[in-house]
Amino acid sequence: MLNIGYLTLISIVVGFVGSLTGLGGASILIPLLVLMGIPVKEAIACGMVAIIATSSGSASSYVKDRITNIRVAMFLEVFTICGAIAGATITTIIHPVYLYFFFAAFLLTSFLKIKSKDLDYREPQHQDRVSRWLGLKGSYYDEYSRKVIEYKADHAIQGGLGMLVAGLAAGMLGIGAGAFKVTVQENILKLPPKVSSTTSNFIIGMTALAGVSVYIFSGLLNLTLMAPMAIGTTVGAFMGGRILNKISDKVLRILFFLIVAYLIAQMVYKGVTAL
Repeated sequence: MLNIGYLTLISIVVGFVGSLTGLGGASILIPLLVLMGIPVKEAIACGMVAIIATSSGSASSYVKDRITNIRVAMFLEVFTICGAIAGATITTIIHPVYLYFFFAAFLLTSFLKIKSKDLDYREPQHQDRVSRWLGLKGSYYDEYSRKVIEYKADHAIQGGLGMLVAGLAAGMLGIGAGAFKVTVQENILKLPPKVSSTTSNFIIGMTALAGVSVYIFSGLLNLTLMAPMAIGTTVGAFMGGRILNKISDKVLRILFFLIVAYLIAQMVYKGVTAL
């Protein structure tokens, strides 16, 4: 029998970690639901609801602190929403076993950031025409370094296409794909780590909402699971949102890479055991 209280406590921890790293919590919750005997497609559908809760819980704090870049988020959401709808539709009609291996390889791209030895953010010297026309820039006060960080985005179209792929994977597997979204924003759009993480949290919620709209009509949503997951991840995400700006970028990066490594391992394991 499923222990709702235990699921709520686990969801709090997952929501906390997800809000700090920009990954979202469903990447960890879905395997746990499967271990509890929940069908994988049902777990995926409910996981997307948890993503919405995580995003809502943490995004409110980040927007209030003016770390999240709303303009950048709205631009990128156009791509992620289209990808999520397509991905969720594919999942409802095919067996998900092949998607596990795809996403394990997909997550490996996150480790491209290891090549960067300098963890200090450096603003791009130039900005492409589209990014400049859209006004993709901003600033925020960093409590850890006690200074204002100014930045501007670059390569808007390339970043949008990367987010389209992230949305497709998110819709397929019911996870936030935050690892890839953060990587795209840092490596392609050239945004600071904390802006990437917080903006990713904002985008994840809208992406998941688009995917959930497909799963609703497929009859895969389990209200018994959705309630504790939504409550737990919201509480955890709110807690994470309160302390993010007090943590160094280096610590956030280390936590990010540890979580991504775990996700790769669990996706490969799920794929092998499902064969």
